[in-house]
Amino acid sequence: MTAGLALEVTATPSREDRAAVGKGLGAYNRAAYGRLRGAARWILARDAAGTVQGGAKCELAWGWVYVDWLWVAEGLRRQGLGARLLAAAEALAREHGCVGVHLNTWSFQAPDFYRRQGFAEVGRVEDMPPGAVRYWFAKRF
Repeated sequence: MTAGLALEVTATPSREDRAAVGKGLGAYNRAAYGRLRGAARWILARDAAGTVQGGAKCELAWGWVYVDWLWVAEGLRRQGLGARLLAAAEALAREHGCVGVHLNTWSFQAPDFYRRQGFAEVGRVEDMPPGAVRYWFAKRF
């Protein structure tokens, strides 16, 4: 029965409060799926001078690669670098025996690009932010 519990909305929870929620959620998730053994990987595209002109921040976890960030410098867009970065993320996933790659994007970013790369839309939220759509995509091997 939760009737005796008080709810509090705060922008500044204590470290102990944050730890209590994190510990509780972590224990629940570990009981269901084991400990998360994620590993971050970065795929960087550098020019001849060594300057980063694009990249992807990826996370390997639970048999999938999550592409958290994918960026290409403005002057290099629409020249295939994004596809190369995404292909490298897929190669990373295959090297680690993953079942696929997943990511999210917004309607003002690149949903059609991901569709052209063989990703399937697996979810969306309209008006997030207002007037835009947030998409989730996955590509299973």
